[in-house]
Amino acid sequence: MEKVEDQNPQQEEDQVVNPWEVSAKDGGKIDYDKLIDKFGCQRLDQSFVDRVQRLTSRPPHVFLRRGVFFAHRDFNDILDAYERGQKFYLYTGRGPSSEALHLGHLIPFMFTKYLQDAFKVPLVIQLTDDEKCMWKNLSVEESQRLARENAKDIIACGFDISKTFIFSDFDYVGGAFYKNMVKVAKCVTYNKVVGIFGFTGEDHIGKLSFPPVQAVPSFPSSFPHLFSGKDDLRCLIPCAIDQDPYFRMTRDVAPRIGYHKPALIESLFFPALQGETGKMSASDPNSAIYVTDSAKDIKYKVNKHAFTGGQETIEKHRQYGANLEVDIPIKYLNFFLEDDAELEHIKKEYGAGRMLTGEVKKRLIEVLTEIVERHRRARAAVTDEMVDAFMAVRPLPNMFD
Repeated sequence: MEKVEDQNPQQEEDQVVNPWEVSAKDGGKIDYDKLIDKFGCQRLDQSFVDRVQRLTSRPPHVFLRRGVFFAHRDFNDILDAYERGQKFYLYTGRGPSSEALHLGHLIPFMFTKYLQDAFKVPLVIQLTDDEKCMWKNLSVEESQRLARENAKDIIACGFDISKTFIFSDFDYVGGAFYKNMVKVAKCVTYNKVVGIFGFTGEDHIGKLSFPPVQAVPSFPSSFPHLFSGKDDLRCLIPCAIDQDPYFRMTRDVAPRIGYHKPALIESLFFPALQGETGKMSASDPNSAIYVTDSAKDIKYKVNKHAFTGGQETIEKHRQYGANLEVDIPIKYLNFFLEDDAELEHIKKEYGAGRMLTGEVKKRLIEVLTEIVERHRRARAAVTDEMVDAFMAVRPLPNMFD
């Protein structure tokens, strides 16, 4: 039985992780081992990394081999089915609440792009403009505008248009999609949705009604123009682990309405520049590197705001070395520096005090500037017509080629 009941979030907890809040007691770090135990998912160990490499005949993504994607639900079932010659599809999404994305927002899309290319499978991307309209007090029109702007950043990640369908909830919900929403809604009691999501009597009813909207892209029949007659198709969802509550609910309901449980592959949170204490704050532009930041902005933010494990003086640093466990430049390089040998060299030299904090920050600035400038060039090439093409309701005749 799927583990779906959460402790009431009003009770005192060491950490709170849900789709709207990520925090640890007294500003501490998120304990991912405790989170895995509480949520009931599984660790993604080296055997999965090796198996993905064997099945796809390509090197595993840096996010996979370094444990950025660290937990899963039934990923083994997806790989078993794939090995038997059965395809699957990918589903991920974005809640469009801001015009500019930061690097943490790009992580699931960068990894999903790798999965699409490696397994040669179709992808649906949900833009939950309705959710952000309800949670962020945005107008319908503004939510829809932000959805299209965010779609441009998503397209800039390089997805294959012949295998990708991007949809906005405001535009797409209806028909077969809505039928599945109703089926899910009938299976989830009020007490259960409160237990999973922590809704209170002060929350408006729109919030209680939303979870089925995020659930049903997990079911192939929600997309009859793509998967007609393929109701047995499995779904894999790459996402950050704060989205897990939605899919614990979905996995509990799926067998009761005739579908496979969706599988998940879940990532760590990308830390704020100021330290690893949960997710970045959209209200603090200096807590993150945005895809709209200039090279000058990136240099300033890293040098001024990136928390380090270096010592107070050069003399002490040479003697004791850096504390890599708390060092944000090292953590960011762990995400984005492709070269494993270079990363290990930096860790070894920095940890021993032979490399200084300024040198590590300088390398990080180079890596981040290259990523952001490459993304900005790609986004500049995305036209409104391209967005329309990705969001057009049309068959994908070559989606499994």
